[in-house]
Amino acid sequence: MSKCTAPELTFPSFDRRKIEASFGGADISSDGGIMLLRQIDRRLGLTAAIDEAMSDPRRPECVVHPQLQLLRQRIYGLAHGYEDLNDHDTLRNDPAWQSAVDRNEELASSPTLCRLEARSNRARAVAISKIFVEQFIASFQEAPTELILDFDATDDRVHGFQEQRCFHGYYRDWCFLPLYVFCGEQLLVSYLRPSNQDPAKHAWAILKLLTQRLRQQWPQLRIILRADSGFSRQKMLRWCERQQVDYVVGLAKNSRLLNLAKPLMDRAEADFETSGQKQRHFAWLKYAARTWDRPRRVIAKAEHSALGSNPRFVISNLKGRSQEIYDTLYCARGEMENRIKEQQLGLFADRTSCHRWWPNQLRLLLSSAAYVLMEAIRRLGLSGTKLARAQVGTIRLKLLKIGTIILRNTRRIQLRMSRNYPHQELYRQVAARLAPG
Repeated sequence: MSKCTAPELTFPSFDRRKIEASFGGADISSDGGIMLLRQIDRRLGLTAAIDEAMSDPRRPECVVHPQLQLLRQRIYGLAHGYEDLNDHDTLRNDPAWQSAVDRNEELASSPTLCRLEARSNRARAVAISKIFVEQFIASFQEAPTELILDFDATDDRVHGFQEQRCFHGYYRDWCFLPLYVFCGEQLLVSYLRPSNQDPAKHAWAILKLLTQRLRQQWPQLRIILRADSGFSRQKMLRWCERQQVDYVVGLAKNSRLLNLAKPLMDRAEADFETSGQKQRHFAWLKYAARTWDRPRRVIAKAEHSALGSNPRFVISNLKGRSQEIYDTLYCARGEMENRIKEQQLGLFADRTSCHRWWPNQLRLLLSSAAYVLMEAIRRLGLSGTKLARAQVGTIRLKLLKIGTIILRNTRRIQLRMSRNYPHQELYRQVAARLAPG
């Protein structure tokens, strides 16, 4: 923290006592909970794996800030809510941050961290992406029998002249179109793409690579692809059928589908007119687009309420009751959208303000690494507690943002947190759970 002497601040008195404040205290940090990030990072080995995947081109004898420390500083900063590199010009002097990244001196400045991002390239991005998949596999103590892979694209608006920025008609703005893959709350893929292309572009290749790696680890694994209508492409569906991958994917409405579902829609409308209550009816249809090689089974949902008709269609090769597949399986896809919001709103995945393309891809991956750490804290440290379903912003506020006095000498580093901190027992429990096994 800054060592300069600032003038005192005065506030209205109380009980004939002056109230004064200044920023001239001892070594005090507002981020005492950063040690939880250090704890889970050491347990997962995440930043160490990323460091190994990113070759450092600098001359070793000239290096002041090792790459591993730079990665930890940047990733922990995102997890703590510091989205800008400029924030680290102050954080570099914070003793809690120095201790968290295993350093006794000041940390890297924003220009040094900027140079770390500028060294990004395609090979490094691919290597880091593989680490997320390996982290996901390592999170299982026993082989799973079934995994549902959620694919979705979202808009990442840009406000400058970044490379490969494009205007997107649907979002009505200049943006990128990153692709995400989640399994439950765990992140497997975050892939930055230009927005002037099909939302499903490269999704089939990523699904193929994921399927091959997961079945290499668990040969008997059942995989289900779940996605919205942007991914209902002949190539993906045909590949899934050949590789015994199940799918449940949204299908955009068109005149042919509406005509096939008309009897069901008429029935829903008639039942609504009779009862006055919203009606939902489901049925299986057979449908083939002109570009498809054969007809496929489609779930038709005919819904009618006071707002009118609201039909929906989902294509699937699963067997079972249409309503059950729609309600319990397909509709659960909405949870992935919450995870993307966590990434963009809570961990600044959309902070892609570099001019060059690959540094922006690295920023997305660093944000994803911060998500992996925070999700692991939630999954391993907060299971069964009142914060078991908390989003990253709440976890940050409750467990990371803690006022702490830091005392350091040659023998030990002491972090003395506030005695009035309201979540002491929860913090102790999480720290114990996250300790290396």
